Amino acid sequence: MTITQQDDAPSPQQDTGHTVRPGALYVVATPIGNLGDLSPRAREVLAAVDAIAAEDTRTSGVLLAHCGIQRPLLALHEHNEDRIAADLVRRLQGGASLALISDAGTPLISDPGFALVRAARAAGVPVYAVPGPCAAVAALSVSGLPSDAFVFAGFLPPKPGARRARLEQLGREPRTVIVYESAHRIGEALADLVAVLGPERRVALSRELSKRFEETYSGTAAGLLEWQAADANRSRGEFVLLIEGAQQAADLAEGERVLRLLLRELPASAAARLAAEISGAPRKVLYAAAVRLTGAQPENEDNSGPR
Repeated sequence: MTITQQDDAPSPQQDTGHTVRPGALYVVATPIGNLGDLSPRAREVLAAVDAIAAEDTRTSGVLLAHCGIQRPLLALHEHNEDRIAADLVRRLQGGASLALISDAGTPLISDPGFALVRAARAAGVPVYAVPGPCAAVAALSVSGLPSDAFVFAGFLPPKPGARRARLEQLGREPRTVIVYESAHRIGEALADLVAVLGPERRVALSRELSKRFEETYSGTAAGLLEWQAADANRSRGEFVLLIEGAQQAADLAEGERVLRLLLRELPASAAARLAAEISGAPRKVLYAAAVRLTGAQPENEDNSGPR
């Protein structure tokens, strides 16, 4: 096990007169759309390192030019990463400072970089994170699905049979599931989602996060399929799909069953509160269902207490 030790030396933010440290690797998050999301620290690090390892030097060159940064660029992608990682580690051991970036977002999250970071760690080279945008976390934050526990599962398989098998497996996961999908497969993936997990499974889909045409849908799987098919533009861009965890879905189904029984005798607010206590489903979700089922006027509920 290797540990990046900073207790006996100033951190990169505290260094006097130095933005980066010699012989260190910096894993730098870059914008997923809006160039304004590049942090001031990321700019400083990218401008100060000896070289930048980039997934696609052309794509990264545009970002660096926009920021007025001129540093040597090295191509590091899925086809050469294993081969050149050792050479880059030797450069780091020789005192060079390097930054690692992907085309967009945080490196290693369905992007290259793992082989380099692992090799650097094994060689005792210090590795520092320069945090920033990540499409998976950004989509989760606006999804309306539980965010206290989640699992990121990368891209779904491209072939239909493997994709359905993977969805069936992920559908048993008790935590919120986050996956990426490409524009040319999103329609088929959503159809498989409905077929495998059922039309009522709660899901969310974000496209073009932080870009001009950003959209997020949150609702049922069947509703998502209809929403996506209603506008051809919703098949364009980059997608993050989120799937409600199996236990959450089971709790909600039981909660709605109990809610319907309680609504025969109780007003919407009281029925939702009791149904949540009995089933473990979120009270706010059950209250919204109660309002929908009864046509009651929504109340300004107290936001305190567990949800």
